[in-house]
Order: sequence, then structure tokens, then C-alpha cells
Amino acid sequence: MPAIEVGRLCVKLRGREAGRKCVIVDIIDDNFVLITGPKDISGVKRRRANINHIEVLPYKIDIQPGASDEEVKKALEQAGLLDFMRERVKVELKPGLI
Repeated sequence: MPAIEVGRLCVKLRGREAGRKCVIVDIIDDNFVLITGPKDISGVKRRRANINHIEVLPYKIDIQPGASDEEVKKALEQAGLLDFMRERVKVELKPGLI
């Protein structure tokens, strides 16, 4: 099971969206992935994110690479994860990251 894969749920650790959950939509290269919330569910806009700024979760939804926000939302509904995605997570900085 690769950690960074399309459809994997994750939490943003850095930036203004820190603590919000998102979904990996596409893998750009070794360091960056394309993520989305979608914005109306968790507040995370569709954007590129460094893999060091996200933490993967054990949940995965079945989507195609480059899926639209509507397709991601539909997959989250089918998996019953909409309420889980709306919850926020408290992010604690580790001493080495300051």
C-alpha cells in the first residue's frame, strides 16, 4: 500500500488550511501532489501541495486521477465520509519543524 496515491485522504499540516482534511487527486512529481477538499466540504481549494506539508490518513476513496470536485464529492458520499471530512484536526508542530 503506497502512502501517496490518488484517492488517499490526508490532513494539511502547513498554511492557512492547516488542520483541514483533503483528498489527493493527482500526483505531480516526487515532491508535489494535487489536492482538493472540495472547498464546500472541508474548505480546501484545489491546489498543488508539497508532500511534506500533508499527513496521509488510512482512508482511501475510489477516484480517477484528475477527478473533478463533483466526482470527489460523490465518491465521499458513497464512502460515507462527508461528516469525517468536515471535522478539523488540531495540528501540533514538532520541535524540528519550527
